Amino acid sequence: MDWVSDTVKSIQLRQTLTQFVTLGMVLSSALIMWKGLMCVTGSESPVVVVISGSMEPGFRRGDILFLHMSKDPIRAGEIVVFNIDGKDIPIVHRVIEVHERHDIEETYILTKGDNNDVDDRVMYNRGQRWLQQHHIMGRAVGILPYVGWATIIMTEKPIVKYIVIGALGLLVLTIKE
Repeated sequence: MDWVSDTVKSIQLRQTLTQFVTLGMVLSSALIMWKGLMCVTGSESPVVVVISGSMEPGFRRGDILFLHMSKDPIRAGEIVVFNIDGKDIPIVHRVIEVHERHDIEETYILTKGDNNDVDDRVMYNRGQRWLQQHHIMGRAVGILPYVGWATIIMTEKPIVKYIVIGALGLLVLTIKE
């Protein structure tokens, strides 16, 4: 009867290893899809979640925006996502003014949230009056309303994130094929 016990343990080990490999494949697939989106869209962050009401009523908190970065010049009226040097959170606002200096091939961009009273110079770094091309992460080309709330909740309430990750990990590890 010892061989039966060894066989059962062997099968259990094989199932556990298979579940870990499956989890690794799921995570790898997600990373590959993200990197593929980066290549296709030309944006370092092809998807962002709107986390404030500064662009209401056009974009609401919790909306997911899809970004694309092209070589075309940025024009007033476009919605862009930008990052300020030294700050981690990207910002979604409308371009309200563009100055192009053809002699040095530089573009200066001023932005403002549609729901804000003043332009974004108050948010830029001290002494910074304009954004430049390297600050722009992408242009908004699509929207998925409200779906980003899951991300906002997990960011604002980290315990929810740990519960969801734990539950998903437990599900992957306990599911039998």
